[in-house]
Amino acid sequence: MNNNAQHVTLKGSGVADVDIPVVGFGTWPLTGPECTASVTRALGLGYRHVDTAENYGNEAAVGLAVRDSGLAREDVFVTTKFNKDSHGDAATVRLSAERALERMDLDYLDLFLIHWPNPAQDLYVQTCESLVDLVGTGLVRSWGVSNFKPAQLQRVLDAGMVPPVNQVQVDPEHAQRGVERFNAASGVVTAAYSPLARGSEVLKLAELVDPADRVGRTPAQVALRWHIQQGRIVVPRSANEERQRQNLDLFDFALTEDEMARIDALDTGEGPRLDSDEFGH
Repeated sequence: MNNNAQHVTLKGSGVADVDIPVVGFGTWPLTGPECTASVTRALGLGYRHVDTAENYGNEAAVGLAVRDSGLAREDVFVTTKFNKDSHGDAATVRLSAERALERMDLDYLDLFLIHWPNPAQDLYVQTCESLVDLVGTGLVRSWGVSNFKPAQLQRVLDAGMVPPVNQVQVDPEHAQRGVERFNAASGVVTAAYSPLARGSEVLKLAELVDPADRVGRTPAQVALRWHIQQGRIVVPRSANEERQRQNLDLFDFALTEDEMARIDALDTGEGPRLDSDEFGH
């Protein structure tokens, strides 16, 4: 892998080599004018990938920022996710995409994700089939899943489909190595949400502070660089302009193998905050 590559190419069932910026701008829990202002600022700073979701309640605010950015639509990669009431057949999933586009006032989505597998309703495999069909309609350029465990992803693979991306919680203390290994072995790109360990004290640890001092960066930048050097897409969120700028400025320094190993050792082995066998919306 090129540690300074600023894009990853998504491949998978129905998807023909869609480039996604490695660093996205996360938008939860921003809403309304605050969300629009933050996304507008992020796009002005150079972000070209924005991550939202139906459940965040901010798709309209994100769409407004994208439309008013002055950037060509094809220069901004837009990801959103849909809820369990839109799982099912092709017509149901298409309607969900159309409604998302209506809320955002955009012509197409770059990436459309199943937000949670919701295994109790047992529709996520059919929903993946519907997403593959949707890619060819012009409404969606690529598709994927979020919060899928290996066993859940295996059912999709057994049905003959490879999701281009699986967006999951990954941070230095919750590395989810089993999930990431399974993703990689299956040809699925891992995207990390909450990449800076939301609400954690991890950014104060010497494993991040020491490399930050060496390269003249912040511990948060070191954590994000750790993700990138391991091949993950990251979607950090901040409403602060300086932190937004810092979170994007990751491509002119590198961590040593020893520094990477020290950060790897922070993994507690604990799973994500929410269990996708039990939680979903």
